[in-house]
Amino acid sequence: MIALVQSFAVKVYQVPSASMEQTLMPGDRILVDRLGIAGPPSRGDVVVFERPESWRDAPRAEESPWRSAAGWFGDVFGFGPSNGDALVKRIVAGPGETVACCDAVGRLTIDDEPLDEPYVTHDLPFESGVLDCDTAPRSSRCFPPIHLGSDEYLLLGDSRANSADSLAACRGGASADTASCARPVDREQIIGEAFFRFWPVTRWGMP
Repeated sequence: MIALVQSFAVKVYQVPSASMEQTLMPGDRILVDRLGIAGPPSRGDVVVFERPESWRDAPRAEESPWRSAAGWFGDVFGFGPSNGDALVKRIVAGPGETVACCDAVGRLTIDDEPLDEPYVTHDLPFESGVLDCDTAPRSSRCFPPIHLGSDEYLLLGDSRANSADSLAACRGGASADTASCARPVDREQIIGEAFFRFWPVTRWGMP
């Protein structure tokens, strides 16, 4: 019965990394709405999604039967390892939108409008006139305009400087000056919105 509920309605996930601090901490257990009760994914939602192939550094290794059994238990009850390969990030832009960085004070812009992000706790360095998008070297916060397709979402971590996310390849490297550096996530890869943090009990509440 528990497995059936998790397959179609509400699923338990364990936060795997520090990329969403302080909103979510490593090891937090969250409940994810698989039915889309709150509506389709939208900007600001914290969502769980299947890791796209473009986000992998190498093919996933085959697991032993014992590890698979432990992963099954973790997937059903929310404690222990998982057989899935899911991540959790925040949606900052959605289908048809153009996202870029930065404005004069270092903010992301969506369709040329600055985005207020009070949830960001550890951003990349940016100082107007000293380290910005026009200096040499420039801030690693900067990237060119990226236009999202009709089914694409840009997902970033709240601990921006510690997050391997949709813009990881835009923060330096050979492709950082082109829009192709972005790794958007397709709608079909989004499992659902994280709507409640239930473990540890001292951190109960909405993410």
